[in-house]
Amino acid sequence: MGPGGIVLLAPDAAEARRLLDEELAKTPYLDAQPNLLERVIEGVLRSIGEFLDGLTGLGAGPGTVVLAIGAALVVLIAVLLVKPRLNARGRTTGTAVFEDGGRYSAAEHRTRASGFAATGDWNSAVAETLRALIRTAEERLVLDEQPGRTAAEAGVQLGAVFPALAPEIRRLTGLFDETRYGSGQASAEDHRRAVAVDTAASAERPGRSLDTTTMAAPR
Repeated sequence: MGPGGIVLLAPDAAEARRLLDEELAKTPYLDAQPNLLERVIEGVLRSIGEFLDGLTGLGAGPGTVVLAIGAALVVLIAVLLVKPRLNARGRTTGTAVFEDGGRYSAAEHRTRASGFAATGDWNSAVAETLRALIRTAEERLVLDEQPGRTAAEAGVQLGAVFPALAPEIRRLTGLFDETRYGSGQASAEDHRRAVAVDTAASAERPGRSLDTTTMAAPR
């Protein structure tokens, strides 16, 4: 009986263990790849779990309460371990397309893309091709220059002025984020498609110029 006459129902040992296993099997925990320190912590958590398994023979009563509290502590530790990694992963996808350290023209970005492609660095080749596409739109006064523009924002803005190319543009901006900030790997075919959409947009008559000062992708 808890405070205020509320009945506290503690799960039995098997139920508490099942709830713990289900919680730790959820996708966010599986998706956050552990580093060496986290593997050590994982080993500690496993030892705690084995200790809790040893309490299953105590049945209902104090042993079950200890098991339930222990399971809650393990889940709490797992959440504290995984959450910072998930937050960091979420922040990286909003990084600007153009890096600090120099401004290149569209032609220069294409030259850089060709150089990366020649060495088989498809991730960098795709990134430079997207930058060439955006810079071309700025040079044609189709887009305003926007410091800090992200790939997602560029996809929305370019898709609005080149609606026929919008699906390929969105694919390219998504690939940029996956390869630059995630674990994605571009291929020669990805680069070919990036060059194709860049070439098509350069030759395409824009549906309208876009004031990007009031338009941005949802964050």
